[in-house]
Amino acid sequence: MDGVMDLSSETFNELENIPTAAGRGWLASNLKRDDWTVKLSDGAFKEIATMADEMRSKPLPTLLRNPQQFEIPCLSAAYRKAKHICDNGLGFAVVDKFPLDKFDIDQMVDIYWTLGQLIGQNVAQKWDGTMIYDVTDTGKKFGYGVRGSATNVELVFHTDNAFGVTVPDYVGLLCKYPAKEGGLSRFCSLYTVHERMEAKFPKELKRLYQPVHFDRQAEHKPGAEKTSFAPMFTWQDGKLRCRANSSLVRKGYQVGGFEMDSLLKNALDSIDEVTASSDLWIEAPLSRGDVQYLNNHELGHFRTDFIDHDEPSKKRHLFRLWHRVSGGLHYDG
Repeated sequence: MDGVMDLSSETFNELENIPTAAGRGWLASNLKRDDWTVKLSDGAFKEIATMADEMRSKPLPTLLRNPQQFEIPCLSAAYRKAKHICDNGLGFAVVDKFPLDKFDIDQMVDIYWTLGQLIGQNVAQKWDGTMIYDVTDTGKKFGYGVRGSATNVELVFHTDNAFGVTVPDYVGLLCKYPAKEGGLSRFCSLYTVHERMEAKFPKELKRLYQPVHFDRQAEHKPGAEKTSFAPMFTWQDGKLRCRANSSLVRKGYQVGGFEMDSLLKNALDSIDEVTASSDLWIEAPLSRGDVQYLNNHELGHFRTDFIDHDEPSKKRHLFRLWHRVSGGLHYDG
């Protein structure tokens, strides 16, 4: 398709034989906090203190830090558990929690950056090469070229960078401060969403295995196409890989000037209806110092709108990392 970044080679070849996701997902009623929480041991806290001391005595730029520079068996064990939960459990884990009140925030971000590489390589999150992304309300209005993460608006269930050439495998968030009100994180299993679509909206589900236009949010080289063209659902090595973001699909057709077919309109409305079912999602608010990791292919996440603290220094602020297990460090991977 001329003028469009076509990623449609990911389309599942036999649309008549779409794999079932039955029995692969979870419902909120199945879960308890212990299923996603990774508590740090006394040994892990001692290792954090030692890392901070070593970073002070042996300064380096943040981006040159890596786990091999430190003796961190307890932290490594905690991160193996978090990654296992992301890969083989419910799909998201919360490391509870970094001692932000005992150390300078820049030191904590350096340690967060370093440990994140135990989940997967840290990769660029913007075309300009931004590696550590500040999730905070900038006061800008959500629209073309302005990500929802830079605003305080509600964000529908989605996967990060659904429009990207190489979608990140994991997303990490370190909470500096939560919002005064709102800004709550919700999660749902995309296997469960798929299973509900199979049962209730099979024709619409099949349409989402065919390519759709995504708004690229101006994250591309100058003059490149404004939209990408890829299916929302695919499978790889027996696991679901989902580019979920109904909002960016609708925007993709708007900014690209494409006419949306009626089946796709129904499909987007259908997946929004399914993900609105409260029995599908769990709410897991982040508090100061929490570090959250999630599987960015199999888990959908949602954020409520929020109101910030009056004191600017305590406004909602999360530090985000993207991780991939293969591909390049640059934005397109």
